[in-house]
Amino acid sequence: MRILLVEDDPLLGDGIKTALTREAYTVDWFSEGHHAIEAAQNEAFSAMILDLGLPDMDGMAVLEGLRKASSSLPILILTARDAVEERIRGLDAGADDYVLKPFDLQELLARLRVMWRCSPRI
Repeated sequence: MRILLVEDDPLLGDGIKTALTREAYTVDWFSEGHHAIEAAQNEAFSAMILDLGLPDMDGMAVLEGLRKASSSLPILILTARDAVEERIRGLDAGADDYVLKPFDLQELLARLRVMWRCSPRI
């Protein structure tokens, strides 16, 4: 399965990409939202892991833009924004799941599996 990873922290992005690759996933990693939107609209991915704190645009704008364009790509938000209001906003905007940093890698993998299992879009 091919994952679109959108994370601006080089250390975290590299760690997630390495871990997912070890689990036999193919990972395309972008650190800016506009590149992620372009990739999501032009290529086939099984899911997106989306950070909200991006340097060029807010991750919520990425999510909202994809949903307004009728993208059915399963999207898991992975962020340090832990306020209940932020979580509700992300889920209401179309995220399939919302995971807080710091996170456990095994939980992240399990949540990806649940998204695929529950999604008629894949």
